[in-house]
Amino acid sequence: MKCPYCGAPDTQVKDSRPTDDGTSIRRRRVCSDCGGRFTTFERVQLRELTVVKRSGRKVAFDRDKLSRSISTALRKRPVDEERVERLVNGLVRQIESLGESEITSEQIGRIVMKGLKALDDVAYVRFASVYRNFSEAKDFTAVLDELSIEDETRADEE
Repeated sequence: MKCPYCGAPDTQVKDSRPTDDGTSIRRRRVCSDCGGRFTTFERVQLRELTVVKRSGRKVAFDRDKLSRSISTALRKRPVDEERVERLVNGLVRQIESLGESEITSEQIGRIVMKGLKALDDVAYVRFASVYRNFSEAKDFTAVLDELSIEDETRADEE
C-alpha cells in the first residue's frame, strides 16, 4: 500500500481488525520512509463479477457505482448514512452470492429496487424512473399505484 503522504511504496501494517459490521478490515499502517500513519479499509470480495449491459457490452462490477446510484436516489431523503452503507453491503453480498461470474444489469436493478423499496418509497420511485426508463407521467403513476396497493395490503395484515 502506497503512503498517502510521501508516496513511498512500502508501508507496514501495525494493527488489523474487522470493522463493527464485519464487511471490511480496518488496517492501521505506518510508512517506513516518512513515519506517516494512516488507516485503510479493505473489503473481502467473494468473486470477480462481470455486468452484462442491455447492449450486450460487458464491464467489471463496480461497487462504488452501485453506491453512487443508490445515494443519488436517496439524495435529500432522511435516511441515515449507516443504513445506506448496510443496504449497499447487503446488496453486494446478495449479488456475489448468486454464484454466477456474470450478472445482467437488469438483475442488479431488480435487486436494488427491492432493497430501496424496503428502505424509502421516494428513493424507490426515483431509482425506478431511471431503471425502467420512464418516458411519461403515467409511468410514475403506475409505480405509485403499485406502492399504494402494497401499503394497503400491509395495513390490512396488521
